[in-house]
Amino acid sequence: SWAKFLKEGMEAGVLEWEGKVVGVELPRTVALEVTQTDPGVKGNTKGSGGDKPATLETGHVVTVPLFVQEGEMVVVDTVTGDYMGREKA
Repeated sequence: SWAKFLKEGMEAGVLEWEGKVVGVELPRTVALEVTQTDPGVKGNTKGSGGDKPATLETGHVVTVPLFVQEGEMVVVDTVTGDYMGREKA
């Protein structure tokens, strides 16, 4: 469902049919904050592998690498729901 990627202030297209909303068109990717995940262990780097679940600000749960921490912004593909990477500052 598209609702798991929608957050306040985000621009999205609304598809209507006979006056009723039938869909929402989101950007291909969105940046969302990680609100809950297990802490990473020192030494967990991109090359060491391993994943863990992370809950995002919208409630969507995504699989992220071990080095991702709470409070970080991550980029998620709105079509697949997959983690794409950390948001670049």
